[in-house]
Amino acid sequence: MSDSIDHTLRGSWTQSGAGSARLSAHAVRWLRQRTGIGAETTPAVPSSLVDVPESALPSAARADLVELLGQEHVLTEPAQRLGRAGGMSYSDLIRRRGGHDVAVPDGVAVPADPEQVQLVLELCVRHDLAVVAFGGGTSVVGGVGALRGDKVAVLVLDLARLSRLISVDPVAHVAVLQAGTRAPEAEELLAAHGFTLGHFPQSFERATIGGFAATRSAGQASSGYGRFESMVEGVRLATPAGEWRLGTAPASAAGPDLRQLAIGSEGTLGVITEVAVRVRPVPVETRYEAVVLDGWQAGAEAVRALAQSRALADVTRLSDEDESEVQFELSGAAKSRALRTLLRTRRIAEPCLLVLGWHAATRQELDERRERTFRALRRFRSVGLGRRVGESWRDNRFSGPRQRDTLLDLGACVETLETATYWSGISELRSSVRAALLRNLEVDGRRPVVMCHISHAYETGASLYFTVMGLRDGQDPLGQWDRAKRAATEAIADSEHATGRGTITHHHAVGTDHRPWLREEIGGLGVEVLAAVKRTVDPTGVLNPGKLIP
Repeated sequence: MSDSIDHTLRGSWTQSGAGSARLSAHAVRWLRQRTGIGAETTPAVPSSLVDVPESALPSAARADLVELLGQEHVLTEPAQRLGRAGGMSYSDLIRRRGGHDVAVPDGVAVPADPEQVQLVLELCVRHDLAVVAFGGGTSVVGGVGALRGDKVAVLVLDLARLSRLISVDPVAHVAVLQAGTRAPEAEELLAAHGFTLGHFPQSFERATIGGFAATRSAGQASSGYGRFESMVEGVRLATPAGEWRLGTAPASAAGPDLRQLAIGSEGTLGVITEVAVRVRPVPVETRYEAVVLDGWQAGAEAVRALAQSRALADVTRLSDEDESEVQFELSGAAKSRALRTLLRTRRIAEPCLLVLGWHAATRQELDERRERTFRALRRFRSVGLGRRVGESWRDNRFSGPRQRDTLLDLGACVETLETATYWSGISELRSSVRAALLRNLEVDGRRPVVMCHISHAYETGASLYFTVMGLRDGQDPLGQWDRAKRAATEAIADSEHATGRGTITHHHAVGTDHRPWLREEIGGLGVEVLAAVKRTVDPTGVLNPGKLIP
């Protein structure tokens, strides 16, 4: 990446350069009938009308930053600061679209390398500045909000210039990437050497390598490639107490694995500057296809059978009845009618879409793995939809965040949340979270659509990913979602079954949104351990105040 940094407002996904994802007229009509959204449009206010407070960055601190980084890499203009004001949650977007109550940083520093990152942190300690590491800005849990805490000002540390591929070991299949490298760029750099990371979350178009590590990200092909934390071989961090390098061998018994303190630390224990990752050869053969199962319970049992017989496809994604209905309708009126006719003739009463995708080194490997998957599915009644539906999902899998811009224009409340639990409690947890969302998001008698899918499956359990789409409360849009999210998270925290309960987050991380419930999940002693580590690496508390640690 060049040193010329885009300073424009990052208020919507379409500004990432990926293009918009418009809804068809049929989809808009269906959504209006189903939820009431779309009766009137609610466009965002121009960025020039957003209330941006004056920068509180002390002049001495700014002068030191300019001396260190250069004038062009210390940004204090309102538009430049607004462009790094928070992440991509519904609450973040509503605040920016309305032009008020936006937590705007006092300045933005754009260092060139890990050494400059370290020096910026030391400067922040001297001047008592809070510092928020910023990668792709895709957090949906408040993880990159510009909170000042008890500091005199808050500085965003934009890692966009740290975008190099440092090295590739073609024998060990290990690559070292700088933390600010965006996922598409990382794939291009690795492909030139014949490798792929294989990490494709829905935030892929904007998210960064450092962000993946800091939040313990999980990609859509996690069944084949693993969660990001399983890919990390080593981490380089800048901390106020000094630089910290973790990971020296493929496996070690030299005490607890301290890499795990960095992975998932969300910028509160240090700023990740480089990540050594396991990579794999670019697959030669890929195949995506879809089947429909009858009902959520049968679908969940089918995915469990795949996981426990080690027959999962690299992508294994089960949508419940509501999410399947939305996907069918968004495909267009003619396709939706044809598909429903087919399913009726096959006596599928409650269609649940299962998308399967395999990546393989050879055609023989792909065929063998596909056969193993379908062999495990034989005892479940299903209808095959073939490759066209599966490949359509693959081609459009990153469009959700861009479709959200259109939905927000139509007056929708649209947001996601996720959890995970063991198989023995998965349907009960889905029901309780779904009920909490339905109960708290109804507006003027119009109920939202609450969708759910299993996005990541394990031998012992699976994740549940919820998407809500309903009529926005025009009087109190932030309160509407806050109440619903709190009720859903309480349902997760209160869930109990034979094996355990749900987690407050499977891959979105903690940030500010889940912070009130972390103590309940990891215990008071666990919180004390995290706080003790933070005191060691960040004695004055400059790193990402108000996040992760209660």
